[in-house]
Amino acid sequence: MNINFFFEVLIGGLLSGVMYALVALGFVLIYKASGVFNFAQGSMVFFAALTCASIVNRYGMSLWVAIPATVVVMVVLGLVVERIVLRPLVNQSEITLFMATIGLSFFIEGLAQMLWGAQVQRLELGIEDVPIQVLLDKMNISISQFDVVAAGICALLVTALAFFFSKTRIGRALRAVADDHQAALAVGIPLQQIWGIVWAVAGAVALVAGLLWGARNGVQFSLTFVALKALPVLILGGFTSVPGAIVGGLIIGATEKLAEVYLGPMVNGGIEGWFPYVLALLFLLVRPEGLFGEKIIRRI
Repeated sequence: MNINFFFEVLIGGLLSGVMYALVALGFVLIYKASGVFNFAQGSMVFFAALTCASIVNRYGMSLWVAIPATVVVMVVLGLVVERIVLRPLVNQSEITLFMATIGLSFFIEGLAQMLWGAQVQRLELGIEDVPIQVLLDKMNISISQFDVVAAGICALLVTALAFFFSKTRIGRALRAVADDHQAALAVGIPLQQIWGIVWAVAGAVALVAGLLWGARNGVQFSLTFVALKALPVLILGGFTSVPGAIVGGLIIGATEKLAEVYLGPMVNGGIEGWFPYVLALLFLLVRPEGLFGEKIIRRI
C-alpha cells in the first residue's frame, strides 16, 4: 500500500469531515436549546446558498455585498421560524415539533426556488480548487487548497461559537436553558428570546455551510441532502455536544473516504453513499447516546 496515497485520502476525508461537522453544528445548536430536531436545517443551507448566489449572479453584486445581505436574510429567517413555527408549539410533544420542522423543510425549499429559480448556479468564493504545490512537490500528496481553506473557516466558526457559549452572558443563558427549561425560566432567563437567538445563529451557520458546499458542488437542490450526512455525525458525536459534532464529522469524513477508495472497488462502487449510515447503525448498538452525549436514565 502506498503510504503517501493513504495519507492523501485520509487528510482529504478529514477536511470533508470538518464541513460535515459544520452542518451538524446547526442541528446541535437548536437541539441543545429547545429539544427540537430541526429537520429543516438542510433546507436552510440550500436557501442560504441559493440566495447568496442569486444576489451575485442575478443582480451583479460583489460577494462582499452578497454575504452580509444573506446573513441578514438568514438571521431574519431564523427569527421568523422561531416566532411563527416554534413558539406556538411550546410544550407540545417532540414528535409534533419534529413533524413541524419536516413541513418547514418543504416550505423553505419551495420558497427558495420560487424566489430564485430552480436552475443550478455557480458560486465563486475566490478560492481555487487546486492541489497545494508544496505538499505535492515535497511529499507527493495532493491536498486541495479549497478543502484546507474551507476547513480553516469552519474551525474558526466553531471556535467562535465555543467562545460565545462559554464566555458570554448570552452563552451562559443558552447553556442554562439547555440544561433545564423550567429552572431557567424560574431565575428570569427569557426562554423565547434565547430560542430566537439560537435559530438566528443556526441560520448564520447554515449560510457558511451553504457557501462552502455550494462553491464546491454548485448551488442546487441536492444541497438539501447534505444535511442527511449530518445524521451519522450526530449519532456518533451526540445530539447535544458541540465537540461531539466535530469529532463525529472527522470520523465520518475519514471513514467515508477510506471506504470509497479501498472498499469501493470490492462492491462495485457507491459505498460512500451508505457506509456512514451503516457505521452509525453499528455505533447505535454499542453507545446509543453518542461519544459525548449524556446517558439518559428513566425511572420505570
